[in-house]
Amino acid sequence: MATEERTVTVASSSGLHARPAALFVEAVTKSGHKATITKGEKKPANAASILSVLSLGIEKGDEVVLTVDGDDAAGVADTLEAFLLEDHDA
Repeated sequence: MATEERTVTVASSSGLHARPAALFVEAVTKSGHKATITKGEKKPANAASILSVLSLGIEKGDEVVLTVDGDDAAGVADTLEAFLLEDHDA
């Protein structure tokens, strides 16, 4: 099983709050892969859990570390990274 790790700067104007967080969690869940997202020194959060993602308080411009485990970890990481680089409030 492969592991892919990416450092991404969040572009969404409201960060990962409410709607963008829900869409991100939905994308993780649909992928079927185990993924975590980490901000700063905080403990890695389960990227498939809306409450875990919201608890990180991710704002626009924050740098996060995205880690994906699974057979197509790189492909899933590409998709999730692209999501984080888009503004979902526009």
